[in-house]
Amino acid sequence: MMMHALRALIGIMSRECLRFVHQRERFISALVRPLLWLFIFAAGFRSTLGVAIIPPYETYVLYEVYITPGLLGMVQLFNGMQSSLSMVYDREMGSMKTLLVSPLPRSFLLTSKLLAGVLISVIQAIVFLLIAAAYGIEIPALGFLTVLPALILSGLMLGALGLLLSSFIKQLENFAGVMNFVIFPMFFLSSALYPLWRIKESNPTLALLAGYNPFTAAVELIRFALYGQFNLQAALITLFSLLFFLGMAIWGYNPSKGMMSRRS
Repeated sequence: MMMHALRALIGIMSRECLRFVHQRERFISALVRPLLWLFIFAAGFRSTLGVAIIPPYETYVLYEVYITPGLLGMVQLFNGMQSSLSMVYDREMGSMKTLLVSPLPRSFLLTSKLLAGVLISVIQAIVFLLIAAAYGIEIPALGFLTVLPALILSGLMLGALGLLLSSFIKQLENFAGVMNFVIFPMFFLSSALYPLWRIKESNPTLALLAGYNPFTAAVELIRFALYGQFNLQAALITLFSLLFFLGMAIWGYNPSKGMMSRRS
């Protein structure tokens, strides 16, 4: 049974990696958005930051330095939504049904899909980080190692959110509307572009909502890890969100209890 599960895991991950290799546009599009923010938009917003000490840097920083962890989170957020799109597509084409009727537990199969998506997400994030370093963003050499666990945990959380959303989306045509309803509020209502203290100065209510946003915790986890520090609170929030989203996704794909039963 263990070998059967291992073969299934390798097969699912290999399929997702091959799909990623053959879909070069997906890789390019995943990097274009954050690179635009880094190269173009940051130049205009640079003067809006650097007026106070920003943890974990404990010094004045350029705007490009501050938003780099947030843009890493953007890469993973869009990858999680892209994985959700592929789940909806596979379900409409029938390949997802073939996978889910296998003798292995449905929770194991969904977790395997999640792990495959996270592998691709981490690869994209590392490529973006290398481009940012070549652009001149100062990143400690050790940061490339310490950020890996944070990227894996945040990628799992955002990928689990994508799994959950895919259980609610009935048709592929509805995907764009649902994704825009999720992606833009999560990204802009977070500390990815501005620190929470800056948001609080302008609107305390928005700062409160941003504090409860799980994407904020993921960004802060990446931000601290990138500079060799550990944010325990952000890690716990990200982990709890991961367990909640994954549990709800498994329930959503349950043919007798979740969204699958309601759809049928």
